[in-house]
Amino acid sequence: MPRQFIRRFMPDPDLIRRQKALRIFGNVLYNPNLWVLNRRSAAGAFAVGLFMAFVPLPSQMIMSAGVAIFCGVNLPLSVALVWISNPVTMPVMFYFAYKVGAVAMQVPPQPFHFELSWDFIIAQMQTIGPPFLLGCAICAVVSSIIGYFGIRGLWRYSVVRSWEQRKLRIWQRKN
Repeated sequence: MPRQFIRRFMPDPDLIRRQKALRIFGNVLYNPNLWVLNRRSAAGAFAVGLFMAFVPLPSQMIMSAGVAIFCGVNLPLSVALVWISNPVTMPVMFYFAYKVGAVAMQVPPQPFHFELSWDFIIAQMQTIGPPFLLGCAICAVVSSIIGYFGIRGLWRYSVVRSWEQRKLRIWQRKN
């Protein structure tokens, strides 16, 4: 069942409340709905976490926590899912997002080379910035929708399957 699988990786709520970075949220962290694990909260947490994974800003975890608190979904799960975009996967994800944005804007992809200067960064953001940001937005929305409905479907499938197994065990005991 997804609940037992996810619960194995969930941190202790008291440990999360003591984190210095999350103190900006104050007493809101004591809301029990942020710590419960059910189909609605897990699916919402997946949507929030996957959406924030495609936000090209360094404060993804704090933004994910804020949106999770605002939406009332599972806080630790939404913050943990942001780490899908880690330093290893981020170049691939953002290059894919750039390609998606370039296709959506119908502009040819620009060749990429890197220089460590402000002039280079400003010039690149003028040429590749719009397709990159559009691609990030498209990937964020699509991945959050797929994550939300995928988790809801997987959760429902798991519950139906466990009920069928339970009925089968009861039927076998009677016969």
